[in-house]
Amino acid sequence: MPITDRRITLRFLAAPTDVATLGGGVRGGRVLEWIDKAAYACAAAWSGGYSVTAYVGNIGFGRDIASGDVVEVRATLVYTGRSSMHIRCEVASADPRVGTFTVASTCLLVFVAVDEAGKPTPVRQWQPVLAEDVRAAEEAEARTDVRRRIAAAMNGADYSLPSEAERRTTRFLAAPTDINWGGKAHGGRVMGWMDDAAYLCAAGWSGGEAVTVYVGGVRFYRPVQIGQVIEVTARLLHTGRQTMHVSVHLATCWPHEHEPQPAAHALHVLAALDADGDATAVRPWAPQLPGDVALDAHARELIAIRGRRSASAATRMVAI
Repeated sequence: MPITDRRITLRFLAAPTDVATLGGGVRGGRVLEWIDKAAYACAAAWSGGYSVTAYVGNIGFGRDIASGDVVEVRATLVYTGRSSMHIRCEVASADPRVGTFTVASTCLLVFVAVDEAGKPTPVRQWQPVLAEDVRAAEEAEARTDVRRRIAAAMNGADYSLPSEAERRTTRFLAAPTDINWGGKAHGGRVMGWMDDAAYLCAAGWSGGEAVTVYVGGVRFYRPVQIGQVIEVTARLLHTGRQTMHVSVHLATCWPHEHEPQPAAHALHVLAALDADGDATAVRPWAPQLPGDVALDAHARELIAIRGRRSASAATRMVAI
């Protein structure tokens, strides 16, 4: 079994159209698109067929990528289930005049191989041998349980109660330019739309610029069809000293329908920025209504789950 077909690297230049604002760094949503494309290419090479994005978790944004930087997106298959492929992605960039790459973002994506009818289909199994590969597979498998806990917490949150929280909604049509090789909207494009809505919500609350520093718990419930109406709602859940935790729901329907159906959900954490582009204090959100209080507690629960996962991972690395 050739080892090379479980790894792929995309290399390109970051364009001026990729940046968030004039003179700023590349948008978080654009980085999400790059990650999804590289991971899809890796999943397709491994499965030998079409696959869909099922979950994206723990995307940390550690540093800005500037327009004109050389970008490398490295995708590596690290674990397989019956029909799932767990792929680790790392985004790095470098000034082309220097050539020293620095990691900007890492995450784990789960793709599911599907047949022509869109049903999950088995994939060949990856059997790691090298110590580094074994550790990566064990970490991916361990995150499955964390992913279930995060999904259960997110599914149990009630967003239907009256709220005074900052909220922004965008609506538009999915265009032919958003299509992927399976005839649906790119998973990365969907995540980009969600990040845009999260930014609008965070900027509205902070009264200034904001940048995405974390995206997690991204779940896809149904494919997004070209020509559908896309409705993305971002709602403030919780604030830290410099951060805003924003829940984003994406729903879809056909133009002749009136009730959008859930298609994707994620949690975005954004940092408030001052005029110099540095992280700055953000006014605190003090929820009063019962629904807002419950969702603030929900955001704190997700923080605790992520914290336990990080501590557990560190313990396993020490044991190894």
